[in-house]
Amino acid sequence: MGSAATGFVKNNKKVTWKEFARMLAVLAVPIAMQNLLATTASMVDTIMIGSEGEIAVAAVGVCAQIGSLLFSTYWGFVSCSLLFMSQYWGAKDPEGMNKAFGLAIICAGIFGIAFAVVTVAAPGWILGIYTDKVEIIALAKPYMRIVGWSYPLQVFAAIITALLKSTERVKVPLVCSVISLLLNFCINFVLIYGKFGAPKMGVAGAAIGTLVSGIVNIALLILYLAKSRHEIKFSARKAFDIDMGFVKSYASKAFPIVCNEILYGVGQMIINVVMGHQSDSAIAAMAAFRVCEGFVYAFFGGLANASSVAVGNEVGAGNLDRGLSYAKRAALVCPAITFTIVLITMLLHNPLFGLFGLGAEAMMYTKYMLIIYLFFGAVRTCCYIQNECFRAGGEAIVGTVMEISGLMLFSVPATWVAGMVLKLPFLAVFSFVYTDELLRFVILTPYLLKGRWIKPMTGPGRAALDEFRGRMKRNKHRAR
Repeated sequence: MGSAATGFVKNNKKVTWKEFARMLAVLAVPIAMQNLLATTASMVDTIMIGSEGEIAVAAVGVCAQIGSLLFSTYWGFVSCSLLFMSQYWGAKDPEGMNKAFGLAIICAGIFGIAFAVVTVAAPGWILGIYTDKVEIIALAKPYMRIVGWSYPLQVFAAIITALLKSTERVKVPLVCSVISLLLNFCINFVLIYGKFGAPKMGVAGAAIGTLVSGIVNIALLILYLAKSRHEIKFSARKAFDIDMGFVKSYASKAFPIVCNEILYGVGQMIINVVMGHQSDSAIAAMAAFRVCEGFVYAFFGGLANASSVAVGNEVGAGNLDRGLSYAKRAALVCPAITFTIVLITMLLHNPLFGLFGLGAEAMMYTKYMLIIYLFFGAVRTCCYIQNECFRAGGEAIVGTVMEISGLMLFSVPATWVAGMVLKLPFLAVFSFVYTDELLRFVILTPYLLKGRWIKPMTGPGRAALDEFRGRMKRNKHRAR
């Protein structure tokens, strides 16, 4: 990374715990805080609409599930751009970074615009896929018509944030998120409840708050990108200058990652369809649980993003042993953090979930959902961060095959049969959602330790690859 960077790339082979802690402080904490604020924005809508009753909470929750499907479609391009940009940042290649950024904007933008068109033009149709509850659909339709306009903004903001993360400028997205969250809260307060002479709009008011805050967030990010004097500057000419050789290289990595995210989103959509056909209390409980699950993701997602940047930087710079070392430490620390957060949430169950205006049955559901998630969440986190590190190291296929095959062959069929065929009680249905995680954990952990996923795309990384692989083979023989 050189002297101009913040100093994660070093010559020594292993990453010390002190260095790992520094990476957490410099990269992971700001990213986690930004993720937390993004989750808080969703929570603000859900909590503030709680005064309108469980049906309103369920309506916002169903809309959030559609937003999650969008996230799955564009996150593949975000992940791929992080893969390329972090390695190019380690190799000090601004031209490569700009090309990766431009392709991500074009590809992900297509999905964002397509989702906007569908949700704005036919909200009833897409909501009908997720739930058969007429009351929920009626409340959710005006929300979707407004929030749909924000989808392209979310996509472009995510790509810009990926560029900033890969160059270790993590404080800027955090500040932008704080400003947009405060604005979202203020608009929600005025329009949901009809304060200061404004009309009382309920669910639609929450949607307006989300849209306006999204506009402000992307505007601030673009303004910073235009004014930044960082050594890696955005160049529209370089970003959108189509180089077919680079497009082929990008596509070879992006295709499995994008397929991973889209198929994962489809699998989650099927699971959400099952949940959308449960009782009103179960749907409301699921909406509240998803918000709290988002808080957990904020922390482990921040660590995963930071670790992938650190791994990509080291691999791109040719320090392959250090890239492997970062990945090992992250796979150990991240599940422990997840377990701790879920445990604290369990202990604070009543005051936390009481904010959502849930009834007694829904509150009971959330309690036992957390107990189930306490174990599976930690395992899931480990699998997630391993896949992120694989991608940062240049391997985009193994994690994809494991995640999608586990989801489609185990979790989705089991959940569907339990909920739609056998009509089991809600908590029994929910327990099948994470059935694939243990299998993935058992297979992916040895693969992580062997380091075969390190496949550099930069000159310095490729130059160090043969020596690294030879050293890993010798270590394997010694272990025997």
